[in-house]
Amino acid sequence: MIIGLSVPAFTILHVIISLIAIASGFVIVFGMIGSHRLPRTTALFWTMTVLTTVTGFMFFLSPTQAKMLTPAAATGIVATVFFLIGLVALYAKHLYGRWRWIYAAAATTSLYLNVFVLIVQSFQKLTFINPTATLTPPFAGPPFAPPTDFHFVIAQGAALVLAVMLGIVTALKFRRGPGLI
Repeated sequence: MIIGLSVPAFTILHVIISLIAIASGFVIVFGMIGSHRLPRTTALFWTMTVLTTVTGFMFFLSPTQAKMLTPAAATGIVATVFFLIGLVALYAKHLYGRWRWIYAAAATTSLYLNVFVLIVQSFQKLTFINPTATLTPPFAGPPFAPPTDFHFVIAQGAALVLAVMLGIVTALKFRRGPGLI
């Protein structure tokens, strides 16, 4: 049990939060490319991104979870650094000067990390992507058996290239414009 929910129910809650973070993240990134801040969607993105990380760390409350630094926990720590930078840039520094491109980079990186975890989890648990996937521990993790490992690398590489391109374009295009403070 985690916060009164069974581990499967908590997992579903975590997945829903993560998918909302990803969807709203794409909306705000493309909004920034058009120099639109979209304050409500931005607040939704950051709230869901923070909750994704917090609920990810809460899996350590499960009695069956090993209490050690895992790749998932390391990703959560990196995600925490980036969402803190993004929140400081947005709410403390008000996107003034260089904080505008720092914010764009932090938001895009936070979105990428959410997508990164989505790809890992999809390959671990969805049999139509990975025929050896299972919904019960122990989960197969990267590296996967061939040819799934190659597909995983392609998916993660494409996500990384897309994130870098979006990050560069967002940092260059996110300027003062309609609705910006």
